[in-house]
Amino acid sequence: MRDFTDDLAELRRRVEDARSYLRVDEARTRIDELATESAKPDLWDDPDRARAVNTELARVQEDITLDDELERRISDLETLYAMGREEGTEELEPEISAGVTELALDLDRLELRALFTGEHDERDAICDVHSGAGGTDAQDWAQMLLRSYSRWAERRGFEVELDQVQEGTEAGISSATFTVKGRYAFGLLQSERGVHRLIRISPFDANARRQTAFASLDCVPALEETEAPEIDPTDLRIDTYRSSGAGGQHVNVTDSAVRITHLPTGLVVSCQNERSQTQNKARAMQILAARLAELQRQERVAALEELSGDKRDVAFGNQIRTYTLAPYRLVKDERTRYESGNVDAVLDGDIDAFIEAWLQWRRRETPGQSQRQSQ
Repeated sequence: MRDFTDDLAELRRRVEDARSYLRVDEARTRIDELATESAKPDLWDDPDRARAVNTELARVQEDITLDDELERRISDLETLYAMGREEGTEELEPEISAGVTELALDLDRLELRALFTGEHDERDAICDVHSGAGGTDAQDWAQMLLRSYSRWAERRGFEVELDQVQEGTEAGISSATFTVKGRYAFGLLQSERGVHRLIRISPFDANARRQTAFASLDCVPALEETEAPEIDPTDLRIDTYRSSGAGGQHVNVTDSAVRITHLPTGLVVSCQNERSQTQNKARAMQILAARLAELQRQERVAALEELSGDKRDVAFGNQIRTYTLAPYRLVKDERTRYESGNVDAVLDGDIDAFIEAWLQWRRRETPGQSQRQSQ
């Protein structure tokens, strides 16, 4: 039988490391407190508190279950290997080999969790896509990015809510606001904030010339209702308008769309995807609160870009990633230098490798950033 001693020892070490960054010991203590609180008959007298307790309880249970499963799998592999060596048989080798490979791959994915140490990494993400320089090609590119992130989220089992879409003048979209709901959605998507550059043969150019187009993504962590900053109603201008545009069947085409302008900061948010004007207003207020909270957090950190990302022109020279479709095919991240030649897959939402490369790069390049984010 093949010698699996080193493989199993390495997997055992990685499982023990997972127990540390999952904070399982802390979770096992916390779960009893949460279970007691969730069983209180008056818990739902405060619905916000009840939701917070149940959400935390579910996440703690998830982490404990995950740790138990990892321990079971490594223990089973160690037992199988011991049996195989004791019996001097090779019949168990394929099963052990497959188990080692599968556990290693699962740990590869899980170890991203070790890179999430920011206060808001576990939150949902409220995202904006905007077209930049490049005319119609840029608006088409913005729509392509929206599809890419939607596809990525769906593959991960995240829920995507399209809150607002502003259609382009000829094709594509000028902007869109969408929310990605799922654990660590913000922690993952913060890697994508910035300007994205597309180089291709323009489908809108009758002479089939190569065109460069730009679009940007920004995102902020969603808030719980109890965390929302106080907003003075006199600081708001609220407009209603008819929903329309690239959302298709996802957009409720009535006069219920709402646009809210926060006069002191100039922040503007819109929502058009809910069924009523009241619902759209409530959703727009949630988005506005999240963005205002981010501005407040920015005031408490040394560099304004640490949480919200660099605010630069959506044009040449400011891109975080370049997507080249002609004369060759390549996607390259300008920060991490990670690249992929499978452009179609990336545009279809296969961006996990880029996200992981950015998380690793951030830890190397900006030690202590996560701690500053939580201030």
